[in-house]
Amino acid sequence: MVSDSQKFLLQLMGAGVTPGRIRELLDECATAQAAWEAGPDRWWVGRWLQYKPERSPVFPWQEEVELAARRGAKILTLCDPEYPASLKAIHTPPPLLYLWGDLLPEDSAAVAVVGSRAASVHGLHVAQKLGFDLAAHGVTVVSGLAQGIDSAAHRGALKAGGRTLAVLGSGLDYIFPQDHRGLAEQVSKQGAVISEFPMRSSPLRENFPRRNRIISGLSLGVVVVEAAQRSGALITANFALEQGKEVFAVPGLAGTPAARGTNRLLKDGARLVETAQDIFEELHESLKGCLPHREESGAGSLPRLTSEEAAVYARLTDVPVTMDWVAAQTNQPAAVLLGLLLGMELKGWVRQLSGQRFVRATP
Repeated sequence: MVSDSQKFLLQLMGAGVTPGRIRELLDECATAQAAWEAGPDRWWVGRWLQYKPERSPVFPWQEEVELAARRGAKILTLCDPEYPASLKAIHTPPPLLYLWGDLLPEDSAAVAVVGSRAASVHGLHVAQKLGFDLAAHGVTVVSGLAQGIDSAAHRGALKAGGRTLAVLGSGLDYIFPQDHRGLAEQVSKQGAVISEFPMRSSPLRENFPRRNRIISGLSLGVVVVEAAQRSGALITANFALEQGKEVFAVPGLAGTPAARGTNRLLKDGARLVETAQDIFEELHESLKGCLPHREESGAGSLPRLTSEEAAVYARLTDVPVTMDWVAAQTNQPAAVLLGLLLGMELKGWVRQLSGQRFVRATP
């Protein structure tokens, strides 16, 4: 069943009305139908005259709805209660979202992990580890399904049995890159593949900056892992700053092209990230109360952590630390902490070394 808001917003977009003007029309006219019926004289006024097409194309909205249904996708509009509140709050929210999968209330606790397509082996490891650790704590991982850092972050989240959202610069019937179709299918089952572009839209260069504002808009913060001086990941970081979101960067080897963008972000005041713990510390207040308990999932996933175990796990890294150090960081009595650490070791989250030192287990 097609709602009026879907039908009329599809027609407005087909007529070439920009997302920014559609948002204004909805504010002025109250409903999508009234905005459509206002006609071209209202669509194109003031500064929006520069965007007016010479001839408005006829948009086959019925066919678009059928294509989405064939893909198993939904079309959300700005008028729908399921539309993400964080995305609705940005300057130019997409009037329509094509959604292959599901958005859940817990996706409000989301962090984007983005970076270079031509990533190093180290960068891929860092991105996958961040994706795993964030998802293991109930944080939804957002990225762009691209080669390199993006896909590594998605795979880390999937491996943890957590949630992840992939935002495309093409339509849902044109998964790009094509060899990530299988990855997109996995993401749709543990989150959603999202686009604002019509189903058969190809991945045009100008689509990706628009895609990046959605990635940051869905997230509490953006983590950049490896980025050249001129990089789409830096565009996402800039959108995050404009939207009042936190920006994080993983430091890279000085002088290497893949580190120039991230190191510049750090010089400009981005929060340095070495592990997911750095993200949790910065976003502690935003994440408080919205992280769900992990449920046990299928074979190959780790048993869930309790809230007390998760607090301890957030303090651990790949660097061995003593139990006394963890106790000082968590304010837990030694006897309680030892029980928590041993329980986490049995679950596969923690590894104990000689001298009663602890590290995170490698996922």
